[in-house]
Amino acid sequence: MSALPSPFAAEWIATLAVSSREPRKALDVAMGRGRHARLLARHGFETFGVDVDFEAVKAAMRDASLEGLQIRGWCADLTIAGLPDRVFDMVVVTRYLERDLFGSIKGSVRLGGCIVYETFTTAQLELSTGPRSREHLLRPGELRAAFEDWDVMFYEEVYRPEAVARLVAQRPFSS
Repeated sequence: MSALPSPFAAEWIATLAVSSREPRKALDVAMGRGRHARLLARHGFETFGVDVDFEAVKAAMRDASLEGLQIRGWCADLTIAGLPDRVFDMVVVTRYLERDLFGSIKGSVRLGGCIVYETFTTAQLELSTGPRSREHLLRPGELRAAFEDWDVMFYEEVYRPEAVARLVAQRPFSS
């Protein structure tokens, strides 16, 4: 996996960081070694990251510290341990899909907060690389449908060089 942040996520993190209120809390779901968590911290967010891999969480926190950044990481299987309710101004999810967590992820975002989500679609099966399990691939339109009750600021599905769906959505102030 690339050590560089997703260009899509990087662009939206920068855009939303400018318009968000203070104090700002962000969460990187399935953060791995923290490429997006470090980016969130660089943009001034009080940054949290969660991953099932304890060694990855430790590495992410160590790498952030070497940059003079702080990430509050925790190791958890989110299918067992849920996310806190209405805590984060921004949640970033990249290259990760666990459909049963859509509700928990949405619930962790404060009113007016945003989600930046990018992951593979079933069209990836037509390409020679990437994930092969349909369980971890979005169906066409599935990501947008999961956030249909939110204000969708951006949505697209692309097929090359990887087949991914990308979404930026804001939790309504009235939900």
